[in-house]
Amino acid sequence: MIAAVIMNIITTSMTAAVIKGRKTMEYLTVALAKGRLAELAMELFITAGFDCSEMKEKSRKLIFTDEAHKMKFILVKASDVPTYVEYGAADIGIVGKDTLLEEHKNLYEMINLGFGACRMAVCGPPEMKERFSSINNLKVASKYPRIAQQFFRDEKGQTIEIIKLNGSVELAPLVGLSDVIVDIVESGKTLEENGLAVLEEICPLSAWFVVNKVSMKIQTERIMQIVERFKAEIQKRELA
Repeated sequence: MIAAVIMNIITTSMTAAVIKGRKTMEYLTVALAKGRLAELAMELFITAGFDCSEMKEKSRKLIFTDEAHKMKFILVKASDVPTYVEYGAADIGIVGKDTLLEEHKNLYEMINLGFGACRMAVCGPPEMKERFSSINNLKVASKYPRIAQQFFRDEKGQTIEIIKLNGSVELAPLVGLSDVIVDIVESGKTLEENGLAVLEEICPLSAWFVVNKVSMKIQTERIMQIVERFKAEIQKRELA
């Protein structure tokens, strides 16, 4: 009798835990990189039929919800988006390819969203264009040491010294801190204004839709619905 009561309590507790777990899984959480990428991502969600009106309000909030679609949006630093997604704090993320290459996290890269287009490049004084590939222990300043190291090691078979910087990378070759830099280039205007130029392009960059691997198994249908909506919207933009 006692054993039966205990078993009933255990079964009830387990059922409650499952129900509670299901409730916590009702929301799909989306991690967005703060700034311009978040704004562009929000526009895409809106055109795909989601409610992002709460995000348009001026506030210091970092979490926003679309109750109708059970979606939760969180704003995080760009470099943290892959981490939130890899560890399951977010099911989905939208972040630049530069961050994905640099952070190298274990997640699914589902769609190239096309916006935020730019390129990763080796930049420096124009006179370095014909020389930098042959310099031993080339000094390279970058916010992206992993990308820089892989490019020079794997693509060029060149040994370099990496100097990690967090801002104003263009300054490095101007004051003798480095020979060249590896950085994101959009219009190239900043380089030009500082007497620098693109010496070699490494790869094109844009925003990507990424997914947590466990979430993809559990929430396949919901995630793929978003993927298909986004694909349709991207195709419309390409044809416009």
